[in-house]
Amino acid sequence: MLEQLDLTKTMSKEDYKKRMDVLQPELSRLQRECKSAQIPVIIVFEGFGAAGKGYQISRLIQALDPRGFYVHSIGPESTEEMMHPFLWRFWTKLPSTTQIAIFDRSWYRKVLVDRFDGITNESRLINYYNDINSFERQLTDDGHVLIKLFLCIDQKEQKKRFKRLTNTKSSAWRVSEEDIQRNRDFEKYKAMNDEMLESTDTAYAPWTIIESMDRSFATVKIYTAVIEALKAALRRKAEKAATDTADVIDHAPTPASEYADDVLRTSSLQKVDLSLSLEKDEYKRELKWLQNRIADLHGEIYKRRIPVILGFEGWDAGGKGGAIKRLTEKMDPRGYRVHPTSAANDIEKVHHYLWRFWNNVPKDGHIAIFDRTWYGRVMVERIEGFCTREEWQRAYQEINEMEKQFVDHGAIVLKFWLQIDKDEQERRFKERMEIPEKQWKITDEDWRNREKWDEYEKAVDEMLVRTSTMAAPWIIVEGNNKYYARIKVLQTVVDAMEERLSR
Repeated sequence: MLEQLDLTKTMSKEDYKKRMDVLQPELSRLQRECKSAQIPVIIVFEGFGAAGKGYQISRLIQALDPRGFYVHSIGPESTEEMMHPFLWRFWTKLPSTTQIAIFDRSWYRKVLVDRFDGITNESRLINYYNDINSFERQLTDDGHVLIKLFLCIDQKEQKKRFKRLTNTKSSAWRVSEEDIQRNRDFEKYKAMNDEMLESTDTAYAPWTIIESMDRSFATVKIYTAVIEALKAALRRKAEKAATDTADVIDHAPTPASEYADDVLRTSSLQKVDLSLSLEKDEYKRELKWLQNRIADLHGEIYKRRIPVILGFEGWDAGGKGGAIKRLTEKMDPRGYRVHPTSAANDIEKVHHYLWRFWNNVPKDGHIAIFDRTWYGRVMVERIEGFCTREEWQRAYQEINEMEKQFVDHGAIVLKFWLQIDKDEQERRFKERMEIPEKQWKITDEDWRNREKWDEYEKAVDEMLVRTSTMAAPWIIVEGNNKYYARIKVLQTVVDAMEERLSR
């Protein structure tokens, strides 16, 4: 790809000024329009050292309202960042629907600078490319504008710019020994960049190559690329608003007719044996042993720096809270955190729906317990019409990809579905209403959701089948008997920790 570039392109001062007099106010206007249309924008600057990324970012933001953008300079991973999946530090920096995020280097550092410097494991290179492509697809599917700019110069020009920088005391710090080495091995590093461009140049997130030997030419090309991308995004938004006359239907709750043919339905729930139970004495013996064992394993997990992610889903009154309470009773509270997931708040609503969960991914050696999870997208949001059909249908793949990234990083990922039958749920609802200490647990919404049992059951069946993967399988917990359910959860966690520690 890079071999075909004509790096001799230049632009006169007169032509540059004439063009910029038009481009700068145009970009300023488009920033305001994208904010009004609630379109989040991400601009990525990559390229060779000394190609002018910092200079071009400074030129670009001159046309922007500083209240509406952030610039993220991406250096080597910090100790904290290394203790999370590699995309964690970028998910946590995503813009809201009214902002522009500008990255001076980005997630591509993993497959470029870090690869050249021998930090990146070559055997995992294809995984990183796959993770990057899925990350970018998820963002663009969600409505983000992703503009990727690659600034290119040749070896001779780079060497000249490095020399100019090192000759001045105030700028010498900007050139590292690693930069000099990449210039010496320019062709080797160039081949890595070529491979990256070919592996990640996609229809949904294409690269724009910027010939950067002449700064004026590069500035105009960057402005033009950004402006065209924002115009295209605004057109797509307007066309969707004009033509999507079924928008209300698309967001409407799932119709009951979709659940009519139960005979043909693939089901995991119908085979669950809800008669399984434990007597109280046996439960107490098992509970004591398992809790002590978890306390010991928790310490080993911390010492070995193994992250653990536990997700709990299930019917209302299915026993999630009770299982989590018994699971954590003897854990060191400094090493775990329980994240109860409710309806998205105002800040969460203006970000990608997975953003809030990535923000709570545990660092290595710690345990994150989610009381309800990212699966709300394919259950309550699907059934109640809080997202479109397109959004919840693509969520299965997005969730599978996210969980695989957790596992590839080394996390233990366990997902529990606590299953009870409809009669048991009604009994527990009535018990909660009758006992003052438990009345806070029952709401009118719980009763409304119960009326949609069949719809939810179908959605849960589809969720279990489509997201139970080798990397992160579902564990269905027979929950009519609380004693049995709690012990199964604890035993499953113990088994998973022991298996990992035995490797």
